[in-house]
Amino acid sequence: MSIELIVLDVDGTMTKGEIIYNQMGDEIKAFNVKDGLAIESWFKLGKKTAIITGRSSQIVEKRAKELHIEHYYQGVKNKRQTLEMLLEKLNLTMENVAAIGDDLNDLSMLRVAKKSFAPADAVAYVTKEVDVVLNAKGGEGAVREMIERLIVEEGLESQFIGLWQ
Repeated sequence: MSIELIVLDVDGTMTKGEIIYNQMGDEIKAFNVKDGLAIESWFKLGKKTAIITGRSSQIVEKRAKELHIEHYYQGVKNKRQTLEMLLEKLNLTMENVAAIGDDLNDLSMLRVAKKSFAPADAVAYVTKEVDVVLNAKGGEGAVREMIERLIVEEGLESQFIGLWQ
């Protein structure tokens, strides 16, 4: 059964995990553009993406919309429960899911996903339990690396490259 849905944590996965505030008290996050291109490519291959994050931020909403991620959930306390609800909505099973996370609040979804990933700088409790610890750190291309691994495993490499020719 193929992976149809990737589920992304945000802080520490799509970003370096830093929370930066400017003088006005506004939150600032930095996202990796290489991750964004890979997410866009994943969509073009007919696949789905979701964000499930423990914090709430207008910046995450903006990034999700920019990347055309229709399913994004913020302020989530139980990520597994949210993932199960989403799968029911999309008529998919855990066999169709790959997930990436970096900290304790991600474990509930990482444990049930068919394929689980963690950035290189994830906490040890997570790296011990995931299928793949990536070479890239959070916010430094970890999502891109995950997607490229999935594309190779799914036999979609030539299609992936062909999207941009």
